[in-house]
Amino acid sequence: MEKIIIYIDGGSRGNPGPSAFGVILCNSKGDISKKYSEYIGKATNNEAEYQGLIFALKKAKAYFGKEKIKKMGIELFSDSQLLVKQMNGEYKVLNSKIQPLFLTAWNLKIDYKNIRISFIAREKNEEADKLVNQALDAQTKSPKLF
Repeated sequence: MEKIIIYIDGGSRGNPGPSAFGVILCNSKGDISKKYSEYIGKATNNEAEYQGLIFALKKAKAYFGKEKIKKMGIELFSDSQLLVKQMNGEYKVLNSKIQPLFLTAWNLKIDYKNIRISFIAREKNEEADKLVNQALDAQTKSPKLF
């Protein structure tokens, strides 16, 4: 079975504050295929994490195709313990702003027959974190007049 590995991260400066996410798609050997980052405006850290998950699930389906992802093994890693435990059914989703994001992610996850969402230490998710900070830095730097 073909397998892909996905790393996601979301971050907020201010919580809530300026927020972004980073997503990395890798082949089964861990070699990076694609990198994405996006500034999402004012949000909490948890909202940014979920936006990253939603983007990753949509992008992988678009990249590989709906039929192919049903047959692939997907390993998705996040350094958000809350997101991982909620997506694995271990924690309830009580926050009213997270609930619609959770439902969107859950419904996208259904298309993936062989998906595992796992917690990864922040130190092992540095590349996705770097993408978050690059998106935030690019958005928050104001242009110089002189």
